[in-house]
Amino acid sequence: MRRQHQTIRIILNFLGALFIALGCILLLPLGLTLVDGEIWQGQRTFLAFSLPVATSFVLGIAFKGFYRDAAPPNNLEAILIVSIGWITVSAIGAIPFVIGINSSYLDGYFEAMSGFTTTGITMYTGLDWMPRSILFWRAITQWLGGLGILTFFLAVTYQGGSTHRLFGAESHKIEVGRPVPSLARTVQILVGIYIGITIAIFSGLLLVGMSPFDSIAHSLTTISTGGFSPYDASIEYYRLSGHPNYIWIEYIIIVGMLAGGTSFLIHFRLLNGSWRALYDNIEVRYWWALIGLFVILILGERLIRLETFANFRPFHLGFWQVIEEDFRIVLFQVIAIITTTGFGTHDIAGSFFGTEARELFLIMMVIGGCVGSTGGGFKVLRIAILVKLIQREIYRLRSPIQAISTIIIDGEPVEMDEIQRVSGIFFAWIALLILGGGITALFSQFNGYQALSGMFSALGNIGPAYISVQDMGQLHPIIKITYIFGMLAGRLEILPVLVLFSPRAWRA
Repeated sequence: MRRQHQTIRIILNFLGALFIALGCILLLPLGLTLVDGEIWQGQRTFLAFSLPVATSFVLGIAFKGFYRDAAPPNNLEAILIVSIGWITVSAIGAIPFVIGINSSYLDGYFEAMSGFTTTGITMYTGLDWMPRSILFWRAITQWLGGLGILTFFLAVTYQGGSTHRLFGAESHKIEVGRPVPSLARTVQILVGIYIGITIAIFSGLLLVGMSPFDSIAHSLTTISTGGFSPYDASIEYYRLSGHPNYIWIEYIIIVGMLAGGTSFLIHFRLLNGSWRALYDNIEVRYWWALIGLFVILILGERLIRLETFANFRPFHLGFWQVIEEDFRIVLFQVIAIITTTGFGTHDIAGSFFGTEARELFLIMMVIGGCVGSTGGGFKVLRIAILVKLIQREIYRLRSPIQAISTIIIDGEPVEMDEIQRVSGIFFAWIALLILGGGITALFSQFNGYQALSGMFSALGNIGPAYISVQDMGQLHPIIKITYIFGMLAGRLEILPVLVLFSPRAWRA
């Protein structure tokens, strides 16, 4: 009982610091309500942000004040802090949607969780006419969630020996190198790179004629691989509205999404002049190979369906313009899905993409980005480990019983504990996909394809699915709750969320 009480004190102490940080961040959209004059236009956005600001500060100061002498957390307590942190931050982050746009609390919580987990599934239509403070808040939630809420918290409020436990509990559960030995310095480097790429994307979009507000919003949600856009049509808005540089906008966002889905360790090595980082490890080689393969397969299906090469006219400029447009659309959507960003220039369920493409998109939703990136999904490195595991089992079938067969990744043996963890997470992924798809089918009129795609999107932290935004908003509350759980489980690698339901974890 004494240890249980101590665990609660530790959790509340760290949540207090997190709430204070959240209150400070909420001041940004609150200030925008004043700058834009929303408070004088009869809108409720000033109240929508001032209330969660006050709530965050009151809870934060209370928890920090009462539990300031709490001991550093152990590994299990760190996992509980991270899981509860995402749940409670989303609870406060939902308030602006409830008050500002008259949303139900469940939909507001769904939107906040979708933002903080960088999933990008939205409950709302009519984004083009929403107050800019609400749109800005949606973008901020995804930017904060990109590297993890607590990662930013640790970067500015170093907590000594507890740092490695909190960072480890929130980061992806797989062995991966660090830029430097010191974890505190690692966090600072990661945040620095994150901010730097954000500024680069913002500058690029601004240079090609995107408005300052749109550039800020899209840069925040591109590097975080979140996918929230200020427009219902997502990135397609710029083509539909006749923006003169919409092609450049699409290519800049393609590069930005790719940067978000690639390991930040690769970015660090590139900044230090090591171009070998682009090909000298198994994950990055799989990464380029998968992207290339998916682009070729989907573009090939597109060209075959349209019988493009039956009308091959190599000396006609219009022919190559059609090829470039199809290539850009396919490349954009492949990068958007596999990095789990979820932006769109065409509806993935629309007529542009064929049956093969829709099946491949589901596969991409499961694979996701690289370990150490802001992308969601199962992760490319884990796919590589499973492929090696299959190869090992085939080798063992045709080799003597006493033959030694160790899985080697980049010249290093993979520990059995790591293999078991990867296998366990993969099984949990499949189980949750089936469970979520079954619940969606049971409480909706969707076909099996649509029902499965919703949970694929939620668990993979992706956003797009074969369910329209209008239908998303009308989902049964049980389906919405299932997807909320799926988004959190996908972001925290499933196992930390399951720990919340273990009574022994709270008694440890």
